[in-house]
Amino acid sequence: MKRKFFITALLLFCFAICYAVVTDMSGQWASVFNAPDGSQYPLTYTFKIDADKLTGTLETAGMSIPIDSGKVNGENVSFSVSVQGTAYVHKGKYYSAADSIGMDVTFEGNKGHITLTRPK
Repeated sequence: MKRKFFITALLLFCFAICYAVVTDMSGQWASVFNAPDGSQYPLTYTFKIDADKLTGTLETAGMSIPIDSGKVNGENVSFSVSVQGTAYVHKGKYYSAADSIGMDVTFEGNKGHITLTRPK
């Protein structure tokens, strides 16, 4: 009996920690994308988390672009945004201790890396 109670309590505790990690990721995040040609693009993401689904927007160059196919699995995050018919796939990880998100962005066969932080 004690073993069943302990396992149930442990599972609830793990769920609470995972839920806290996911809910902490909601809100606004910012970064600058350095393109291969040397151009820099400021990016502002607004994330909304509902269970394992991620929605929101990307703001850049005066455009507001909805996030597509967003998923959250623990600390792992994936989604895409479509700009003029081109999908930009984002895959990354949320680092709760540093309050940052490391994100790999795939575009036109190229990969880039950005680090998202909360704007001040």
